[in-house]
Amino acid sequence: MRILTTTDELATFCEQAKDGPYVTLDTEFLRERTYYSKLCLIQMALPGMDGEAVLIDPIQGGDALSMEPLYDLFRNTNVVKVFHAARQDLEIFFHEGNVFPEPLFDTQVAAMVCGFGEQVGYETLVRKIVRGSVDKSSRFTDWSRRPLSEAQQNYALADVTHLRGIYEFLAAQLEKNGRTHWLGEELSVLTDPATYCVVPQDAWKRVKTRTNSGKFLSIVRELARFREIYAQERNIPRNRVFKDDALLELASTKPSNVQELGKSRMLLRDARKGAISDGILAAIATGLATEPEDYPKPDTSRDKLQVNPALADLLRVLLKAKSESSSVAQKLIATSSDLDMIASGRRDVAALKGWREEVFGADALRLCEGKIALAADGANVRVIEL
Repeated sequence: MRILTTTDELATFCEQAKDGPYVTLDTEFLRERTYYSKLCLIQMALPGMDGEAVLIDPIQGGDALSMEPLYDLFRNTNVVKVFHAARQDLEIFFHEGNVFPEPLFDTQVAAMVCGFGEQVGYETLVRKIVRGSVDKSSRFTDWSRRPLSEAQQNYALADVTHLRGIYEFLAAQLEKNGRTHWLGEELSVLTDPATYCVVPQDAWKRVKTRTNSGKFLSIVRELARFREIYAQERNIPRNRVFKDDALLELASTKPSNVQELGKSRMLLRDARKGAISDGILAAIATGLATEPEDYPKPDTSRDKLQVNPALADLLRVLLKAKSESSSVAQKLIATSSDLDMIASGRRDVAALKGWREEVFGADALRLCEGKIALAADGANVRVIEL
């Protein structure tokens, strides 16, 4: 077992990786005490049962370890970079190196396309595909602490060694079924910078409110914007500034000075003084001064849908039938919201585009237009041309 702690060691390994068709990767990180994830460990494995697997330790390496050789490998389009449930891993590399691995293969998404169900876990794929098992004893490790025990190192490496067989199986299945391009469509979201960028001006949209009052929402917007900027600049979790329930209380009570702010039941002690209290009061004042024409505009399009409930139910039956016949998870093909929008007459829906049109969307539109009907055929549902 090798632990790489210098740039030269990492560069040598990444040069070796460039000679293979793919490399498997995973990360261990902490996010409980920071806004951005803290990278603690990277695991990588080369192809084949005997392919070398290594741990890359940015904590132990410190200034002696630059990630540039890894980022250079990410830019090499001749080598497929294989992850399982890649989103959080990619977020780390995007924020730290402003780079995405290309080409990318996510075994969780691929497994959904290949009929393994929704959000299938790594342990399930290890058991079903490579007939292996994963030791769970180190699952709750604090990966920022050193030294790592042998058990922790083995646990981390298992995340990339089993992944080789899983990738080879799923890649072959996709090729056999002609669905490789499906995966590419799904992964385009994971390599879009917008997926990982939180714009403070839009942070209010993440806060669940029970009212669409313009003045109330304008205060929510300013409080959420201040909180996001404060958390990003200091790299602390937004809930350490103040939680959503405190934000909503402040937007409702609208304190105008420190004394009134101190009466808040949900505000943390540190938020009642200093920079946070000043920011809160300034945000509330800005929100109150907002002109009506500049109030936030909540998305009410979903509330205005004139859904045909009978048609929506038929679309759900069709979706279940198409999911079973194609062995693709229902959730990946269409969401409940997608079905309601189609049943209301909307056509700018993801379920009607790309590979989803082939699997479900085309027949969904034909069902809406009265060109097909559905009939029970034993335990199955059959499409009948009209």
